[in-house]
Amino acid sequence: MALDGLVHDERTNAVVGWLLLGIVTVDAVENLLRDVPLWGGFELFVVAVASVPALVTRDWTAMVPWPILSITAFAVLAGTTVVPFETTVYLAIASLAFVVVVELEAFTSVRLTSRFAVGFAVLTTLALQALWTIAQFYSDAWLGTDFLRTQTELQWDFVVVTAVGLVLGAIFQWYFVRFESVGTAGERTNGTGSR
Repeated sequence: MALDGLVHDERTNAVVGWLLLGIVTVDAVENLLRDVPLWGGFELFVVAVASVPALVTRDWTAMVPWPILSITAFAVLAGTTVVPFETTVYLAIASLAFVVVVELEAFTSVRLTSRFAVGFAVLTTLALQALWTIAQFYSDAWLGTDFLRTQTELQWDFVVVTAVGLVLGAIFQWYFVRFESVGTAGERTNGTGSR
């Protein structure tokens, strides 16, 4: 299948991944220049997190699979377009959590079962939502924004981001069962993988 080859080709995966991160970086700089510092900062944080494997290994091809990065890139880029901002924030936070989990699985000695990885990603989504809430609070206090209006709205944010994390988790569970990640392409054939 053509997609199997595209997902397993490390060089192609890296080129597509870096292209996506470049687009997000340009949008982040544009947001910072347009006086949207919180979202621009979040976009730069996404780029930094996605770049960690390449920076640590000093190998430009060490990237999470491009389909996962494409969901994250779409979510953060849609935050500055016509898509409702809150909707894209939920998807961006949940997809960033999955990027973190995939990086842990593919580029460290940590080995997670697919179900545990999904559960861990949902918990990571909640942790990132908490950090986003703190960032919104300080943005409201220091920059005069109006992100946090009511406590009820804040609580619904956590409910919705959890639901988005669970749905994204089901999609990623299917993805990992259907396609091996780039970092694990040789593990199963060598008999060293324990999935």
